[in-house]
Amino acid sequence: MLIPSVFKKSVLLPSVLFVALSHSASATEAPEIKRTVLLQQNVTLPSPNVNGKVVRVSFPQGVKTPRHTHEGPGPRYVVKGTLQVVEGDKTGIYSEGEVFWETGQSMTVENIGGEPAELIIFEMGPVH
Repeated sequence: MLIPSVFKKSVLLPSVLFVALSHSASATEAPEIKRTVLLQQNVTLPSPNVNGKVVRVSFPQGVKTPRHTHEGPGPRYVVKGTLQVVEGDKTGIYSEGEVFWETGQSMTVENIGGEPAELIIFEMGPVH
């Protein structure tokens, strides 16, 4: 069966435009997801029953915590500012966007930056 060339063009053009437009629309609607591991640590848990917490801590400029411990180990993420962490015999300085691992040893945290600081604590401790 022969189809007139005028009819072919009128059917083909809208189809090509639809495919082209839908491709570009879907490319902008679904950006690629980027996944970056910031910190990885193997952990031996003392029990299968663990209480996981996520805590935001604000440190005013110049403040230093007394020596203390947390219920459990976990990663810590600096949201803003600069913190000096003394844990056991190790000292680390961490700034915005950095992640570090806290073991649960006795520690102090001091805001050594010129602005308030914030820290997100991901803690794994015993269930009470």
